[in-house]
Amino acid sequence: MQLFYNAELTKETTQIIFDKIESRHIVKVLRKKEGDILKITNGRGYLFDAEITIASDKKCIVQIKSATKKLKPWPYYLHIAIAPTKNNDRTEWFLEKATEIGIDEITPIICSNSERRVVKLERFEKIIQSAMKQSLKFTLPKLNKAIKFNEFIQQDIPGLKCIAHCEDQEKNALKLVAKNTDKITILIGPEGDFSVDEIKKALNANFTPISLGESRLRTETAALVAVNTISLVQE
Repeated sequence: MQLFYNAELTKETTQIIFDKIESRHIVKVLRKKEGDILKITNGRGYLFDAEITIASDKKCIVQIKSATKKLKPWPYYLHIAIAPTKNNDRTEWFLEKATEIGIDEITPIICSNSERRVVKLERFEKIIQSAMKQSLKFTLPKLNKAIKFNEFIQQDIPGLKCIAHCEDQEKNALKLVAKNTDKITILIGPEGDFSVDEIKKALNANFTPISLGESRLRTETAALVAVNTISLVQE
């Protein structure tokens, strides 16, 4: 199934006019014609069937035929707060794979040891949208603006709060603390790890220190291990 995305779609929408780029893709690349049915999601849990009424590569128009509410495949709410990597490709890899597995919210956090402090959300958003369509999901993860670490941990965050760090301290295995938890937020630090002061502040803010295994992992690998671990323990 080829899945399209349109954030403006609601149950009341009757018609969509695709822009020139999407129209060309539909008509010229996919060779869709009038009468063909497109599958479209609004990223908020709905799947729409739409019939092509005008198959123009400049302005493809479709008529909405039905709207179906789709339940989210994972029974929890997962929020990963991750320090963006110096190499953007590695953060983008995480965003893509996490979306494929199942994630609800992502926040870039700027830490003491962060090598990247400027985040281009527009590029990240495109990666997430593409991964959602490719993996045939109907819920688009929420991507927040970058925020400083200290500001993030001071927020009112519901559910279980965890921090994955590399300091030699007592930690709990994520797979154990995450059982029977429907809301979880996990902090993933930069390549140089969280600073000692940041770890202390997180613990004082009631974040649970967690372990993701014996290996020292890259930022994007640690974040993806966390996402996959939650998906397995919450099945």
